[in-house]
Amino acid sequence: MKVLVTGAGGFVGQALCTRLESADDIEVVGAVRALPAQAEGSSSLVAVGDIGGHTDWSQALSGVNVVVHLAARAHVLNEQSKDPREAFRRVNVEGALALFQQSIDAGLKRFVFISSIGVVGGSTEGKPFTESMPSAPHADYAHSKYEAEEALKALSQSSGVELVIIRPPLVYAAHAPGNFARLLKLVALGVPLPFGSVINQRSMVALENLVDFIALCIRHPAAAGETFHVSDDDDVSLPQMLKLLGRGMGRNVILLPVPTGLMALGAQLLGKKNLYTQLCGSLQVDATKSRSLLGWQPPVSAELALMQAGKNFRRSHKQGG
Repeated sequence: MKVLVTGAGGFVGQALCTRLESADDIEVVGAVRALPAQAEGSSSLVAVGDIGGHTDWSQALSGVNVVVHLAARAHVLNEQSKDPREAFRRVNVEGALALFQQSIDAGLKRFVFISSIGVVGGSTEGKPFTESMPSAPHADYAHSKYEAEEALKALSQSSGVELVIIRPPLVYAAHAPGNFARLLKLVALGVPLPFGSVINQRSMVALENLVDFIALCIRHPAAAGETFHVSDDDDVSLPQMLKLLGRGMGRNVILLPVPTGLMALGAQLLGKKNLYTQLCGSLQVDATKSRSLLGWQPPVSAELALMQAGKNFRRSHKQGG
């Protein structure tokens, strides 16, 4: 089996390629925007340039049976685009559709699309998100993923190419980007943190667990035509998460009981309302379908994965500093 992984140089892409390359019966091709200097001449990496509606995927798709489409314009911390929604659409919608259409022409069997739980919404209140819930994307990134999902479903139905959609929540590891990286740095500082009064529940998925689930969806017959939510075995609160990261770093995390209403007000005044919601709000995912239909179980528990993330973060910064 020959598998194309787009976004092969990214956080999830690198881990997935490493996992798939360990299988004796899988040949992996990784698509990247540009070849890194040390990879020039590599037969396993293909440069495709900027991703959009006119990207030529023909070289990357040659002989491929399955595509895992990870490449995307994700959350941008310092947005520079004058039209962010259009910038997300160009990569995440037009780029995905161009790849799928060219995959049809190349005789592809299965297309695994990595979407986002944000397609369903940005927060939950007591009831976790299921695959059957109506979509309610909350940001430009999530809107683009939703639009791509719907368009890819139509193309799959008309072409016969099997489509698998995976909607992960926050994906984490010691080298994760975004908000998780911020939390790691806060814990590493060793200063008291104002989250002792936060009572929330967050579904997340360890990088190792997500990669394992994607690998299963590449092969499993029952995954065809399905949409899956994927998460760790247990949800965690923000205080639990910080304590586990601290345990991995060998630090005692001190959490101050600052009223959440005060933190919410401060976040709003500072223009960080979304950040407060992402850290202190609840977002729970029902991943029952992934377990019942595919028989999947996360290889690593949330508790162990969070402690390992803290441990690896501390180790890498010791080596680097």
